Amino acid sequence: MDPGATQAPTMSPMPGMTALTRDPAMGDATRILVIDDDPKIRTVVRRGLAYEGYRVVEAASGEEGLEKAREHLPDLVVLDIMLPGIDGLEVCRRLRATGDELGILMLTARDEVRDRVEGLETGADDYLVKPFSFEELLARVHALLRRRATPSGEILRYADLEFDVDAREARRDGRTIELTTTEYNLLILFMRHPKKVLTRDVIMEHVWSYDFEGESNVLEVYVRYLRNKLEADGEPRLIHTVRGAGYVLKE
Repeated sequence: MDPGATQAPTMSPMPGMTALTRDPAMGDATRILVIDDDPKIRTVVRRGLAYEGYRVVEAASGEEGLEKAREHLPDLVVLDIMLPGIDGLEVCRRLRATGDELGILMLTARDEVRDRVEGLETGADDYLVKPFSFEELLARVHALLRRRATPSGEILRYADLEFDVDAREARRDGRTIELTTTEYNLLILFMRHPKKVLTRDVIMEHVWSYDFEGESNVLEVYVRYLRNKLEADGEPRLIHTVRGAGYVLKE
């Protein structure tokens, strides 16, 4: 577990994947896998999520977490970054390699910006620093699950760029562009607001649900990743920097 992370999240007492294969015994409820070597945190999170109607599976190590993910095919994973054996970053990489449908919320006692950025760059969708309130964890779980809501059949188009929202796939001039979860969330924001300058604060709030106190370059990193994919065949730039303001999708 994370050094010094002995404090469990605070909450009132409560009762208590899709390219991998679902365990039929789990039923149709939303499945959440909690991977943390602190039994107090696992218990509090499990009880709280079960009270909210989720089906919860626990794992105390990275190896066990990967095995449980294969067995139970969760919709979302709550993942501690500091685990015995395979650490949370490597678990995240392996889970993300199965596809982008799975939501990943990382937990850590380390509040360094570089640690948060590293977690996001390995494929995590969101980050929560220990100690945390259960209410905040639940809000982030709800937000991540909303991003994976019922398919809409929505196709977004701008210039020569087409974006299939359900397939989480972009196409440009007939070329298919595969996106990570964060790239998907970033592009969908631009595609729904073409020609509008989006400020850094607006983008951080919509894509990451919180900011990095102005000191991180995570947004710049992901804009660069997205540009590299959209312009891989020498296509003209669509995502432009507006100095002192933010970014805009325009021809």
